[in-house]
Parts: sequence; structure tokens; C-alpha cells
Amino acid sequence: MSDRKLRIGCASGFWGDTPEAIGQLVSKGEIDYLVFDYLAEVTMSLMARARAKSPDAGYAPDFVKALAPWLSEIKAKGMKVVANAGGVNPRGCRDALAKVAAEAGIDVSIGVVLGDDLSARADDIRAGGQTEMFSGVAFPDDIWSMNAYLGARPIAAALDAGADIVITGRCADSAVALGPLMHEFGWGDDDWDKLSQGSLAGHLIECGPQGTGGNFTDWQDVPGWDDMGMPIVEVSEDGSFVMTKTPETGGLVVPGSVGEQMLYEIGDPRAYLLPDVICDWSQVTLDQVGPDRVLVKGGKGLGRTGSYKVSATHADGWRAVSSLTLAAINAPAKGKRVAEAIVTRCRRIFRERNLSDFRQVSVEVLGAEAAYGANARAQTREVVIKIGVTHDDRAALNIFAGEIAPMAISTAQGLTGFFAGRPKVQPVVRLFSFLQDKADTPVAVEVDGQDVPVTVATRPVHLDPPAAPPAESREPGPDAVKVRLVDLAWGRSGDKGDIANIGILARKPDYLPFIRSAL
Repeated sequence: MSDRKLRIGCASGFWGDTPEAIGQLVSKGEIDYLVFDYLAEVTMSLMARARAKSPDAGYAPDFVKALAPWLSEIKAKGMKVVANAGGVNPRGCRDALAKVAAEAGIDVSIGVVLGDDLSARADDIRAGGQTEMFSGVAFPDDIWSMNAYLGARPIAAALDAGADIVITGRCADSAVALGPLMHEFGWGDDDWDKLSQGSLAGHLIECGPQGTGGNFTDWQDVPGWDDMGMPIVEVSEDGSFVMTKTPETGGLVVPGSVGEQMLYEIGDPRAYLLPDVICDWSQVTLDQVGPDRVLVKGGKGLGRTGSYKVSATHADGWRAVSSLTLAAINAPAKGKRVAEAIVTRCRRIFRERNLSDFRQVSVEVLGAEAAYGANARAQTREVVIKIGVTHDDRAALNIFAGEIAPMAISTAQGLTGFFAGRPKVQPVVRLFSFLQDKADTPVAVEVDGQDVPVTVATRPVHLDPPAAPPAESREPGPDAVKVRLVDLAWGRSGDKGDIANIGILARKPDYLPFIRSAL
């Protein structure tokens, strides 16, 4: 095994992240690979709607615009780029980037990964009786997008074929980092522990500065929010790696900030399912080995599944949200009454026009600790009234949108700040998730327009997990004192579409049994 280390930096955690991150990493990150994560479940539906309006759209144009000024330096430094900016149109993204590069006189080889978009197969999948994997509801009549989360092997194949830049559609977020590691170190499809560690490296950087102190529980310890350092992983051939960030920037890389990001969106840390490997991160160790440097080891791979997760999106009615400020004595009570008046007035108009009732109504008086429910305790003279509604009929919500402003002269004193004017009526986008056999999901790779052979492992393999310490739970004794959870633990919440999860990490091992008992 060589002593070589590969440095990978992530410049985007979502579609809309700062374009300034590219320059930070390219100019002083000393990285080998620059990777980007643009896609979320709803993002795919937005891109699909854009493609429906124009066949040349459907990708993240921000990627092309932000990367263009740095192409020359990236090429000169020998860096390679991997991005899932292709959305539902990877070839369109490739063509746009190739045009920009050609106009600048920069010769780059661009690869694309295809096969994730299953929307053309919707009728067959519906006819097969496919149901949603969590709720069991039937396949929707009309879908906007339908994409499988592909793995890292196709990315590695494009790099093997000489691509300088690889553009994918939907893939596992961490795959944009795992693909380069498989290519550079020659990891096989059954190098389970290495694949798990490589996936963890990608997972820690996929959300950009969220892994370097952003959203950290101990926010007061994090310097430089105005210039947060982008994450970099320094990976060894055996899969162990050091998590760090761009030098001379803000942020904080410590076991707590890294550990929080490790728990982000993974569900069961003993069985995080990814396309390339089933990850067991329950015994991962995080050791501070220098300023803003954390050594990460111990991830295990437990085989792979024989299926891809597929996320489809579809329209399900209409929604509108209104927010307005109220500054007054007894603001919470007045705010609640204003909201009730708006909803009651709309319902009366609906009945008069033979329209059905709202499907959903959500009223939050923000500033009155509405999010805390029965535990709310603050009294305030200033609140934001937030009203969210859904309906099957767009016309009904147009009525709702038109009844917000009149409240300013017919209800409580102190109403102001009608944010963004009249609420915009928009479609409700629902997520429909299911599993699709890998063997029935062809994947293709092109480099500079030429087909590249790729073989994706499809046979499921399930390995027994290593013996783990018993999950101890300890009830507090008679001399116990009540403390805040934040004093004992770090935490990170995340979501996959409409499914949220919360991960809790004990600040000290001794705290864990008590935390487990309390939660």
C-alpha cells in the first residue's frame, strides 16, 4: 500500500450555494478533485419542469457559469471535476460547458453518466403495480421526474476513460467523491470497508461548510461565518482520511462538527444504505490530529443491496403561504385571531362559490414560540403571522391570496410587512419513493460523446455485522439532576424529501446510556 493521499474538496452543498467557494478551493485548497453536489428531491422536479419548457434546460446552469472563470487554472493545476449538475439533462450541461471551454480555448475532456432518469418507463412501472416504499400508496397518475440514485462506479469508469470533468444526473451525494477514489486507488466493488470509508468521506463534504462548522450546535465556538472554509478530505489508499478545510478561512473542524455531519440524513448508523455499499458507521472514531484536522477511521462495509432507491415527484394540488408582521400589545393573541379571521373568511367565500374546504391549514405565530407548542413560554410585542394552506383547486387559493392585504384595515392594529406582496399560488410537489432492481436499470457512460463500457455490480451481498458493544441504557438515580440535552450531546437533523430524522451524538461516552434512556 502506498503513502499517497488524494485531496478532494467540495464547492457546493445544494443548488444555490455560493459560487465563491470554487475560487477558494482552486486557489488555495491544493486539491486533486473539485466536486459539487447540487441535487435534492424537489430540485429534480424543478429541473424536469424547466426541461419541459425547453429541451436545452434541465440542469444547473449555475455550475457552468461559476466554473467557467476557473477552467484555465483548474486545467493548469491538473485538477479534475465531478458534479451532479446534470440534473435531468446531463448532455445539455455537458454541451453548455464544452461551449464555454471552447470559446476560452481550453481543451477539456468531458464525461457524462446516464441511466438514472426513469421517467420514460413510468407507464410500465405503474402497470406493474409499484407502490410507495414507506406509505404503500399507489403509483401516481402523472409524474414530473423519476430518478434512480446511481452509485460511484460509472463516475470511476468515466475517469478511467480519461475524462477531466464528469457530469452526472441523480446519484448518491457521496458518490461524487467515492468515484474518484475508486478510480485513483483501484478499489473494487467488493472492497467493502474502503467503499464505506470513501462514502463517509463523500458524505462529510457533500453539504459544503455544513461539515466545517456550519449548523454546528456549538455555534459560538465557530469563527469566520463571513468566509466559511469549504471542506476537504485527505484520503489514504486504505480508506482512512483526515477531514479539514481550506486554509485561512472561517469554520471549525473538530470531532463534534464532523460527528454532527456524519449523522446527517443517514438513519441507522449501523446500516446506511448506499448504491455501492451498506455502511456501518457505528464504530467510527474521530480524533483531533491538528488544528482543523480530524482523523476519521473505522467505517465498515456490509455488502450491497440489489436495488436502487428511486425518487419520483408529482403534483398533488396547490399551496400558498403568507407572512405578515404584527407589532402590538398582546401580539400573539392578536396574531392568532388575524389568522383565524383570514381562514374563516375564505371558507365562507368557498361555500358561497361551491368550492371545497382547504385540504390543509397551518398557522404559526412566529415569535410567540409557536414551534414549541405546549412548552411555549415567551411573551412578545412583535410576531410574524405565517399561514400556509393547500387546496385541490387553484382558484380557491387565488381567493386566499387576495384576502390577505385587506386584513390590514379590517383587523388588528400594528399589521405591517406583507412579505413579497400577494402570496404566490404554487403546485404541491409530492415525493414517491420505491426500489428498482439494479439489473433492470441500465447505466451508460460517455466521454467526449463516445460510449465507454461500464459494468455495475448488481448482485446483492449481505455480510454479518461485526460484534458491537451492547446498547446500554441507564435510568437516573435518586441524586440525579436535570440538565439540558445540549449540555450532553451534539445533534443534527436532516431529511430525504418528506422524511426527517435526527441524529444525537454524546459529548462523552459516559453520557450515552443516560441520553438513550431519556430519548
